[in-house]
Amino acid sequence: MVMSRTTGAFYVMGGVLGLLVTAVAPTQVLYSGDEGNRMLVGSAAAVALLLGISLLGWGRRMPHWLHHVYVVLATVLVTVAVHSFPNTVAAITLASFYVFVACDAALFFAWTQAAAHIALCMALCLWVLPTRAGLPWWAGVIPAGITFGVGVVVGILTRMASEADIDTLTGLLNRRGFDRALNTALEQADRSGQALALVLVDLDRFQKVNDHLGHRAGDAVLQKVADTWAALLGPEQRLARYGGDVFAALLPNTTEQAAILLTEELRAAVSTGCSAGVTSWQSGESASLLVSRADVGLYRAKQSGRNRTVLESGHRTPLAEELREAIDNGSLDVHYQPIVSLGDGGEKAVGVEALLRWSSSAQPDVTTEGLIRVAEEYDLIADLDELVLRRACADAAQLQDTFAALELTLNVNVSGLELAESGYADKVAGILESTGWPAGQLVLEVTETELAAESDTAIANLHALRDRGVRIAIDDFGTGYSSLSRLATLPSDIIKVDQSFVAAIRSDSPAPPLLGVIAALSKSLDLQVIAEGVETEHQAAVLTELGFALAQGYHYSDSHPVADLIGDMNSLGSLHPRALGDAPADENGWVPL
Repeated sequence: MVMSRTTGAFYVMGGVLGLLVTAVAPTQVLYSGDEGNRMLVGSAAAVALLLGISLLGWGRRMPHWLHHVYVVLATVLVTVAVHSFPNTVAAITLASFYVFVACDAALFFAWTQAAAHIALCMALCLWVLPTRAGLPWWAGVIPAGITFGVGVVVGILTRMASEADIDTLTGLLNRRGFDRALNTALEQADRSGQALALVLVDLDRFQKVNDHLGHRAGDAVLQKVADTWAALLGPEQRLARYGGDVFAALLPNTTEQAAILLTEELRAAVSTGCSAGVTSWQSGESASLLVSRADVGLYRAKQSGRNRTVLESGHRTPLAEELREAIDNGSLDVHYQPIVSLGDGGEKAVGVEALLRWSSSAQPDVTTEGLIRVAEEYDLIADLDELVLRRACADAAQLQDTFAALELTLNVNVSGLELAESGYADKVAGILESTGWPAGQLVLEVTETELAAESDTAIANLHALRDRGVRIAIDDFGTGYSSLSRLATLPSDIIKVDQSFVAAIRSDSPAPPLLGVIAALSKSLDLQVIAEGVETEHQAAVLTELGFALAQGYHYSDSHPVADLIGDMNSLGSLHPRALGDAPADENGWVPL
């Protein structure tokens, strides 16, 4: 597209200037036989103008080889003008148009092809000017030399600039070059209507190679992987080192299923384990959205155990459409389940957790995991998280006003993708300011498995939120990639023990030893612990005996809308256990109806 626009612009400029010179330059016959043909020169300029307009209008649809024809035609038209113009001075001036041809060839063609075009320009220039009566044989030397010099300089500068798009270690495109190639591919796909797939591949645990064997060994692994994968791709497919140990493959005219098969070939061709995210482009989507969706697939591949391929389909589903409409209309519900303190003074509610409830007509049996996956896949998670957090803060403020004697905490889930956004901490601060909910009474819950794939941005957001008073809870603790060193260094304040540990407490058997270990560990690290999924009086008693300070579950209360929660409780300070009314919330704390 850039080639057609540039060549077209050169043609239009040359045509306009040629017509202008033809119109204003006087006839100057210095020698017999030098009369020229003004009409022929004007016609050549007009043809150049029309060819330029055709390139600007339809050049992007033309095959690459046809651009060589346009460049040769430009060379011929300049030669005709120089040979036929009835003014020797103007004819010499028109010879400068050879520079346009040389620049165009040097910009867009390979060195050998550009050299052929520049050589043709020089040869015709050296030939045509001496054919003018009164001009010596060397008349074309200077314009031919200038054409050569400008062409070579432009070619060198162009290739130096293009090298900025190349990764020096692997010889592949770098992120900048890949983004350029992706934008070009999207334009072509938009014109042709052909499919386009994108793959992001990350080498699993690559940091250990650098740490244990050194960066030189790590570089050797990257070079080998790059060479192996480049040999497996077709000529139209582009491979890039997108950053660090992440590679990107751009696959024009490729369906999602074909992209998955190719990705499995790539993964099988190297001994290094790797995770991959695959997606496809849909008409109207931006490059950033396409990359973001592929990144979601890569994120989920790593989250679910690494060394696998995950498809994040670009085809919009009825569920995604319905969820988008529900977010826009604000028709999603937020319910609240109390968090209870376990102590000598009895069971008292000291906070609530916000739980999303939504009933989908398109897919009534959608799970919470499926719902969040759809929101992340179709770039809805930011709006969904913001809606839940904003409404929860407003409802919690109403609850706090009703029970002013208590300082309630509000626990809200946050998506790992949102946490990895650079402006997330500022977004939370803005919501707190607009709703009036104190930062010190907000707890953001992040699932431990999501923290296993944390980025520097996510960690920075956690630190920024804690600096503002917001507390961080690791949700579903014990089900992810548990590590004592990570737990000690991760910016967090609260551990929420997964309900599977609590469910293991039975009246006919001793308490699971791991619960005691977790209680002791949290005390050593000065972290609060909340036991999730408490459903029986025996479980509550065992947790109290083990030293757990906080708990939640259907033994104490099911979840309610804020108005019903207020009406259901005589006092938040003396909450009594109630019969189970609904099915338990799922392990993520998100409860679809």
